[in-house]
Amino acid sequence: MRLGTVRADGSRLPAVEREGLWHALDVPAGTPLEAVLAGGAEQVRRLAGSATRPLEGAAPVAPLRPGKIVAIGLNYLDHIREAAMDKPERPLVFAKFPSSVIGPGEPIVIDGELTARVDWEVELAAVIGAPLRYASPAQALAGVAGYTVANDVSARDLQFADGQWTRGKSLDTFCPLGPAIVTPDEVGDPQALRLRTAVNGETVQDSSTAEMLFGVAELLAYCSRGFTLEPGDVVLTGTPWGCGEFMDPPRGLRPGDTVEVSVEGVGVLSNPVIAGGAR
Repeated sequence: MRLGTVRADGSRLPAVEREGLWHALDVPAGTPLEAVLAGGAEQVRRLAGSATRPLEGAAPVAPLRPGKIVAIGLNYLDHIREAAMDKPERPLVFAKFPSSVIGPGEPIVIDGELTARVDWEVELAAVIGAPLRYASPAQALAGVAGYTVANDVSARDLQFADGQWTRGKSLDTFCPLGPAIVTPDEVGDPQALRLRTAVNGETVQDSSTAEMLFGVAELLAYCSRGFTLEPGDVVLTGTPWGCGEFMDPPRGLRPGDTVEVSVEGVGVLSNPVIAGGAR
């Protein structure tokens, strides 16, 4: 099942995709997808199964606005090797602000007076469907509503100069998500998915979730011991090798670029890059 939020008839509507066509979920006007997920897996299945109103010309937007975005750093063995860093003994947790979320096709905006080193990071994102607190790995995986594609866009100069990662990872437009949330039954093993990034058509990242140091179930269980993961929260599970910052010479996103990130069985997320700022 592929769930998402689409723009149609002048509104944003939670919907299910079948055979390339979006169908509106039968929920009260203004109901966001995160509220649908909070109703539990059985409600989601019922609403998706009864969705019969096709939405001609519907365009997917960011599937949801998470209550919180939990992200994991240095979680791919190939990325750890390219960065020449030590393996973390436990998951390295940081946060991205929900205001950084954009959807497919929306521009990543670079403020040239604020940052000059903007990087890409393809990530498998787990969307929480049931409250998780002190969950075992099995319980944590059972609490996943689905998976989506994320680009953890990063202002490397801010990230490294600040001594912590929140600001450099949370600038407006620095968390593209989408185009859909795919339920676990369709995704299969989350530790056997190919991830790719292409910038202007050139492949720069090409790896697999098999490279994760800490798998999805372990990450969610670990996070749930420290804080409650709630329906609609999103957990970004790390990025593999191929980040521009660690190339020789280093590379970064520039206005005029198009960056495309994809996760096997989940989807492809493409965003243009433009210049912007206070002026």
